[in-house]
Amino acid sequence: MHKKSRVFMSDSYNPYFNLAYEEYLLKNIEEDEVILYLWQNDHTVVIGRNQNPWKECKCQLLESENGSLARRLSGGGAVYHDLGNLNFTFIMKEKDYDFDRQIKVILNAVRSMGINATFTGRNDLVVNGKKFSGNAFYFSGDKAYHHGTLLINTNFGKLIDYLTVSDEKIKSNGIDSVRSRVINLSDITEIKDIEPYRKALIKEFTEEYGSLEETLLIDESSNDPNFDELYSKYSSWEWRYGDSPKWEYETSKKFPWGQIDIGFHIRQGIIKKIKVYSDGMDAELPRKIEKRFSNKKLKDINKDLLLMLESASNTQEEKDIYSWITKEIFHVLA
Repeated sequence: MHKKSRVFMSDSYNPYFNLAYEEYLLKNIEEDEVILYLWQNDHTVVIGRNQNPWKECKCQLLESENGSLARRLSGGGAVYHDLGNLNFTFIMKEKDYDFDRQIKVILNAVRSMGINATFTGRNDLVVNGKKFSGNAFYFSGDKAYHHGTLLINTNFGKLIDYLTVSDEKIKSNGIDSVRSRVINLSDITEIKDIEPYRKALIKEFTEEYGSLEETLLIDESSNDPNFDELYSKYSSWEWRYGDSPKWEYETSKKFPWGQIDIGFHIRQGIIKKIKVYSDGMDAELPRKIEKRFSNKKLKDINKDLLLMLESASNTQEEKDIYSWITKEIFHVLA
């Protein structure tokens, strides 16, 4: 049992405040403490750490309708948030991170509402074969969080309007399939209010982790310069949109674990700049790939790739990417 279990509930619908506070809690998590953080964003598209906003979201349309684009720390794909969905984050030291235990809290909470929910794949919760919750995670040193959303009464029309479905996903699933794979929990129970789900989550969290030390309601007032710095980051154009130039060479591929897009600038036979975009769950993988190929001579790439493929320390995602570069990209670059 943890020495401390606490619940934080945000009364702000500002995505930059909520995401900044999530990281603030992560940075300040104490030993043997576990936190459940509950929050909502209004009229917001949230993209994964490594995604290209221009390809994932109709940014101009979103902003013209007073929506917000936000970028989170974790990997994964783009999602639409409004006041019809509830976001949750489990925050703890990495030694206390237990994905199965955390998912159990969510499943039990939803099942207590009379919904026969199940966990499928690597990060989705479904009912009647349709997804109502996507989950992602992030690790930083000895700290970790796992977050996700519950679709309760979300406006799917806006979701479809703002999110861009890649050609690869359309080819593999069909556009109608892509649009019909999600469901609101209110379609199952007709409970449209968020509050019963919030209460159910807190109840199951308390039963799993022991009696709560405290439950805190937080607002946007802050006198902490460390938090203010995080807020400035999440609300900045640089963090949200980043460097998305037109590349000399671009290529993409959809793997079982996610989509990946790579752009290159090449000068005098050297990769001077490389950018990797991905909706995969590994938030650090794109930077690892970028580091390995940045300033590499094209004539050395094949040799380096063979060494990388033979390394036992590489994940399946890394091996997939290196194999793909070897077979399908090198002839474009050479």
